[in-house]
Amino acid sequence: MGGADKGISVEEAERFRRALEEAGAEHELVVYPGAPHSFFDRSQEEHRDASADAWARTLGFIADHAGLHQPTDA
Repeated sequence: MGGADKGISVEEAERFRRALEEAGAEHELVVYPGAPHSFFDRSQEEHRDASADAWARTLGFIADHAGLHQPTDA
């Protein structure tokens, strides 16, 4: 989430994170300091690093939960 989001405060996001943890839901919540709401599409160029990281995390989460990552032999 954008740390500078005016619609969702970091405190609200932290409450959401705690609720997910209490429910036992697998999750990852990342706050990108200084990034506004909708930083990925509206100001992607300005927040290039945050956008790239958010996209990679999104694709990884989907792949992990859709069974697209194959386990490796250890």
